[in-house]
Parts: sequence; C-alpha cells; structure tokens
Amino acid sequence: MGNREPIPRRAVAPMLRDLDRKKMVFLSGPRQCGKTTVVRRIVADRGGEYLSWDDPAARRRLQRTELNPDSPLWAFDELHKFRRWRNYLKGLFDLHGTAHEILVTGSARLDLYGRGGDSLQGRYYPHRLHPFTASEIGNRPLVPVDQIPALPNSPGAVADLETMLVLGGFPEPFLAGSEKEGRRWRLAYGARLVEEEVRVLEQVKEIERVEFLFDRLDSVAGSCLSINSLREDLEVAFETVRKWLAILEKLCAIFRISPFGPPRIKAVKKEQKLYFWDWARAESEGARFENLLAMHLLRLVHWCQDVEGEKAELQYFRTRMGHELDFLILRRGRPWMAVEAKLSDEPLAPGLRYALERIAIPWAFQVSLRPGREKRFPDIGKTCVRAVSAARFLANLP
Repeated sequence: MGNREPIPRRAVAPMLRDLDRKKMVFLSGPRQCGKTTVVRRIVADRGGEYLSWDDPAARRRLQRTELNPDSPLWAFDELHKFRRWRNYLKGLFDLHGTAHEILVTGSARLDLYGRGGDSLQGRYYPHRLHPFTASEIGNRPLVPVDQIPALPNSPGAVADLETMLVLGGFPEPFLAGSEKEGRRWRLAYGARLVEEEVRVLEQVKEIERVEFLFDRLDSVAGSCLSINSLREDLEVAFETVRKWLAILEKLCAIFRISPFGPPRIKAVKKEQKLYFWDWARAESEGARFENLLAMHLLRLVHWCQDVEGEKAELQYFRTRMGHELDFLILRRGRPWMAVEAKLSDEPLAPGLRYALERIAIPWAFQVSLRPGREKRFPDIGKTCVRAVSAARFLANLP
C-alpha cells in the first residue's frame, strides 16, 4: 500500500472554484490530515509561493509583508499563530485581493481563532479537509447531496474499509499500511498535538494533564460524555475540563454531537456524544466503526455547509428511557436522514424504529460493517428504511 498512487482529495475542486471567484480560501482541519500537501500542489499547479509561519525565514517575511509581487497566488500556512492574523489578511486582501489569490491553511478551526481585529466577513470562504473518506480512497464519482439516499455508486472495496477501520483515515498511517506503524504514529500524535498546538495557541500550563485527558477519551468514543467523571479522574475543576475539551475540539482532535428531540417524546436535551477525527483511537471494534461512520457523516454535513452553502447539522436521538438512534442529519433545520451503525446484518434496531415512529424523517439506513443481504424494510410512516453495507453507504458520501 505504501507505493499506491496519490489519493485525490475531493475538497480541491471547490477550493479552486472559490479562488477563481476572487475570494480568500481558508482551509482548516486536523494536523497531519494532508492540508500542506494539498496547498503545495495547488501552488505548484497555479503558480505562486508558499509561506509557513512555522518557518523562521518565512515568518520574518510575513511580518514585514515581503511577498513576491509577481506571484499570482499567496499561500499561508499556520498563519493563525500570528496574533494579528485577521487584520493582516484583511489589509492584504483589500489592497491586493483582485491581483493575487490568497489561500490560508491551519491545523485548527480558523473560524474560532479570531484573535483581535476586524471582521473578514464576505472576504473568504471556509473549507475543511478531513481524513481520507471511503469514496476518496475508492475514487468514486461525486454524488449530489439530494441523490445520496438513492446510493447510486457501487460499493467500495471491503478490504480498504477494513484497513480504514484499523489504521484510520489520516494519510501517514493509512498509506503505511501497517497496524504497528499506525499504533506508533497514534502514540506520538497526541503528544505532538498537545506540545506543538495547545501550548502555542492556548497557553495552557498543565500540559501533561491535557495529554492525559486526550488519552483518557479513547474509552468514551461514541458514548455520552460525563465531564464530572473526567473531572474526578483528572482531579481538576469541572470548568477546567470543559475548557480543555473545547480546546481539543477547536484543534480538530475531537468533535461532539448534540441530542435532537422535542420534549413531548422525552428526549434528552444536554448530553453530548464524543468522537475522534482519528476514529482508530476508539478502543473497541464497535466504537471504531461508529466513530468512522460519524466522521463520514460529519464530512457530509461540512460539505453541505462549505460547498453547497446549506445549513446542516449532525445530531443523535436518545430518550430518557434509553431509546437511542446513533445519528440524525438535519438539512435546513429539518430531519433528513437517520443512520444506525451495526457490526453485522441484524433485524431493524428498536431505537431506530422508535425514532421513526415519532419523528418525520424521509430516509433511514441501518448500516452494517459486515456485508450482509441488503434489503428494504417496510416503510415506517413516510420513511424509506433500508439495511445496507457500510461499503455501499460510504461509497456515496463525499
């Protein structure tokens, strides 16, 4: 696998369209998910220069605004580590935005690192790069969002899906093709994330405890998060743990999804479920598969937001009596697709049935990791309910 061809990234085409529209493009995402590789290829193809804030020589040039006036594209990496980066970009765009394309990337959610300065509203479009998705790895045709429930693409390679489950979707461990190398990469990743990102961006003093918290989360992926339990383990205040979790979320190490449900069906309202951007961190096979599915659905939601300009959200459903549906995607504020994760082909999950009997959702899928007999269950209300393999389902997501 180490010698395979480069995997095309689906985010590139919409980024190029936005650069052509004379907007700045902000590309964010977790560290080591391939952002620098993507940006360098764009620079090479379109002509331009690449400057990273982490390079001392480039940093001095950036601070002095010594940019190549003949370069059609200026690409800035990790610029959010500069305290006045938003004002810096605003001035640069207002002066040179018609003559130069501007591409900015960073290992964090750039929309949340708005330290001081004027708004950049209307001057840029955000894009997010995710770990490899199954459809990228399988080089599947892009399916328009409205056509996704029809699942027009054929299933991807099951072998690749099994590899993704074990190695994750980050380029280095996936392309290495070795479970041992994946474990080594994963052990070092948390330490580098805390040392090189949290320390620089957040100025947290108790770095060791933040790293311990990140490691502690491996066992709670896919579960409702108890900050009180984490607080007791770490022997720190509730607000401290909440702050540290928010930092890990801003740095695209974790993400959380909130519950959905009207009060009349006694849905829980506050308990969030936690997942990793690197789903291979989850301890059990079931948790890894649910996390893999969550990451792909989050990618779909981000695609709706970044490319389609559409309001979308990933949630889950759970009642106080314990009925649970793993995932619910909302489009334009309304339920659109329900997804339940299963390791093998099984009868319709009771939690999925319970939710569909009470919430109007056009599409519902019970997605199994192990290939089984794909079938259509009897409709529940006006909902089309299908059992599908993960390989087929994921092949149709962006």
